[in-house]
Amino acid sequence: MEMEGRAVPDSYAKHQAQHAELHGAFGADRFGAVSERVARFFGTPKYILGQTMIVIVWIALNGAAISFRWDPYPFILLNLAFSTQAAYAAPLILLAQTRQADRDKAHEEAAARHRDELANREHQMLDENTTLTEQVAKLAREIDTLTKMIHAQVCDGDG
Repeated sequence: MEMEGRAVPDSYAKHQAQHAELHGAFGADRFGAVSERVARFFGTPKYILGQTMIVIVWIALNGAAISFRWDPYPFILLNLAFSTQAAYAAPLILLAQTRQADRDKAHEEAAARHRDELANREHQMLDENTTLTEQVAKLAREIDTLTKMIHAQVCDGDG
């Protein structure tokens, strides 16, 4: 759809570009990029399977070890590792949710501005169309009047 030489999606992109700083989940800086990669990795099957394998190997080695057990049952060191991981994972996940909410709000506001702009363009085009229709009707009346005048002159000239 083309309006005034500009495509409608360009208008939408213009509104979205105003919030480019929110496009990364944690911001556009280096910390944000690394944090986002880590947070995304926490939810992957690769991570879950890898962690499961580490836990199985950890428990098997410590349970089967006869002489050296670096973390004997009840696996306090493993528990500490899980606690440390949770201490970092939870804030990263909360930060991701907060940033996603900010992005959603910004996108909704941009979409609302875009809808308003489209409604204004539609109203403007409707007004222009109405003006053109009125001009066409006026020209049609003038043509009708001129046709009648020419017809009258031709008919009077023959008589």
